Formats: sequence, structure tokens, C-alpha cells
Amino acid sequence: MKAVTWQGKRDVRVENVPDPRIQESTDAVVRITSTGLCGSDLHLYEVLTPFMTPGDILGHEPMGIVEEVGAGVPDLKAGDRVVVPFQIACGDCWMCLNGLPTQCETTQVTGEGMGAALFGYTRLYGAVPGGQAEYLRVPQAQFGPIKVPEGPPDDRFLYLSDVLPTAWQAVAYAGLPEGGSVAVLGLGLIGDMACRIARVRGAGTVFGVDLVTERLRRARARGVETFDLRDFDSEKELVTAIRDRTDGRGPDAVIDAVGTEAHGSAAARLAQQASGLLPRALGSRLTERSGVDRLAALYTAIDLVRRGGTLSLVGVYGGMADPLPLLTMFDKQIQIRMGQANVRRWTDEIMPYLTDEDTLGVDDFATHRVPLSDAPHAYEMFQRKQDGAVKVLMRP
Repeated sequence: MKAVTWQGKRDVRVENVPDPRIQESTDAVVRITSTGLCGSDLHLYEVLTPFMTPGDILGHEPMGIVEEVGAGVPDLKAGDRVVVPFQIACGDCWMCLNGLPTQCETTQVTGEGMGAALFGYTRLYGAVPGGQAEYLRVPQAQFGPIKVPEGPPDDRFLYLSDVLPTAWQAVAYAGLPEGGSVAVLGLGLIGDMACRIARVRGAGTVFGVDLVTERLRRARARGVETFDLRDFDSEKELVTAIRDRTDGRGPDAVIDAVGTEAHGSAAARLAQQASGLLPRALGSRLTERSGVDRLAALYTAIDLVRRGGTLSLVGVYGGMADPLPLLTMFDKQIQIRMGQANVRRWTDEIMPYLTDEDTLGVDDFATHRVPLSDAPHAYEMFQRKQDGAVKVLMRP
């Protein structure tokens, strides 16, 4: 089959690889009909290269048609249309039963000290072949795949794999009071969707911050009050402008949807780039023990949120030696929640917004749809934010 493989920093290729097959009784094989290119994939493209191996199959946002199931998968059959969550979880361990499939005790990558295995996402998360391919082997298929109805196009349901539950959890973790205010830092695909979800869940005011014209335009069209970083000479000016819209206090919650690749901190950027240039074994040890993030967005979030408010961190951070302003955080009595989205915890709540009207605007959420064979160009375009690329879908 054809699959998108990682070959090095900023080097992905579509190659022929062996077809997947049933290996365990709880496996399924899915023929992929659509697969997403996620902002997290860019971390593999740029920052987390020390944890990658040439030939790794990328992708963690797939959906398609079940081709084959193992004997231990009673609720799926060939021909079922399914979305595959990005995490691999059993659904039966203590963590899964308590709404934390990202920490599944059956699939935890204990050798790396990490949580549940993920599709297409480095050896830290099991080096499981991903879904940017023609076919996908799905472990723990007795729990993971989400059956969706026939009829609507793939775009209606594909985002259940990652974008929708990640944004939904970000808003849930923000703990917004009814009619409250929230600022979303970063209006990429997760931040954009978090703004939409905050509005349908009763937020009174949603502020959005970014510096990409197309992202700001999309958010404004959905009723978000936007702030363009390019209009401010400093982070303090931005914070003051938003505080002025919230009686001087700051918003009730701030969602950081930027993460490790925020603009700012040339030193941290240099450290990230240097680790990527080292031999993989040395670079991965350096990153694990002393990795740093560019924390501009997080520092802004801490400054911006009102006293007693909540920070919801959904942007991916990977540093192990990041300095945090604990005095400020303690003095402001800030609550912080974070983590990978627990996909199956939220899908039942999200599904009604997809099966009736397109309340969240998923049908036209993607900006680009390309064949799988165009993956190298799609990665480059997305990484460079060219041609208004906010969300790219690929069709095998």
C-alpha cells in the first residue's frame, strides 16, 4: 500500500509499504477514505525529530471502512464506516473506565514512561504505524473505532478522531461559567474549533489571538472578537487591550492552543533546532532530560487570565526544563488543566452537533483537500502557512 513516511527533518515521502494485517484478536483493518494533517504532525516534521525513525508511517486522524476484524471485536463488521481516535485504548482498565483513555493501562508505553499509545507519533508513544495511508491496522478495535452513519461526507465526522474532542476537552477543562469570557491563544485548527465550541456551550464573550490573517478572518466570521498580534508592540499591550474588554480583570479562562512552537524566545528555538541536528540517540536524550519549549503563549496566558481563573493547555508542550513563573501563578490563584484529549470520553456529547445541523461548521472546516500522493507538498505548505492553509485533508 501507499503510506506517508517520515525520512528526516522536513522530509516526508509517499512510499510503498507492506499492507497491514490482523495480528491480535482485538485488531481491525480499516481502508482509509480520509485522513487529516494535524498541527501535531508538524512537531514531528520540525521539533521532535530525535524520537523518529526513518520509515515511520505518520498520521493520527483517519476514518474509513472496516475491511476485516479479529475474533475479539464483536461490535464491528466489514463494511462499517468508522472514525479512528488518535489514541489506542482498551476501554476496560481503571483509567479507561474513569474517563482517561489517554492513560490506558493496557497500552501505556511504560518503557518510555508515557501514557497510552498513539497512532503515528514517535517511539515515545509506541511507534505505531499511522493513518496517512491506504490501510490501517487498528489495535484495541473492540473499543476505539467510532461508528458513524452513512450519507454525509467524511468531513462531517473525520474530526472526531482528534480536532473535535481535543477542542471540546479544552473548553471543558476551562471551566467557563455561564456567560463567562474566554480568550483563545492561537487560532489554528484546534483554537478555531475551541472558539466555536465555547460559543455553543454558552460563553458570553470569546476572544481570539493570532497573527495569521486567514485564521483571524475565519474566527471573526464565527463571532469571535479577534486580536492581531501584529498590531501590538508588546505582550503587555495585548494583555491590556483584552483586560479593557473585561472590566480590567482579564477573561475567566484562557485556552493556550499554541504550545511549543509559539513565536518568541530565539534561544529556545535554537535549542530545539540544535537537538534535531544531533544524532537521534543523543538528540532524544538531550530533549528528554533538558528539552525546552518556546513559552511565549503560556507566559501570556498566565498574565492575561483573571485572578482565580483557569488556564486550559491544549497546545502540545514537550520540554523537561521549562521555567515557570510559579510566584505569579500562586499569587493569582490560577487553576491549570492540560493533557491529551480523552477522545471516547467526549464523543457522545459531540455527536448531536454532527448528526443534525452542522452547528460547528465542520463541513467547510478544511481549507485544502489533496490526494495522499501530494503529502510532501501538503506538509511544506502547512508548515509555512502558505496559501491560507489551516486544515489539510488527504484522500488515499
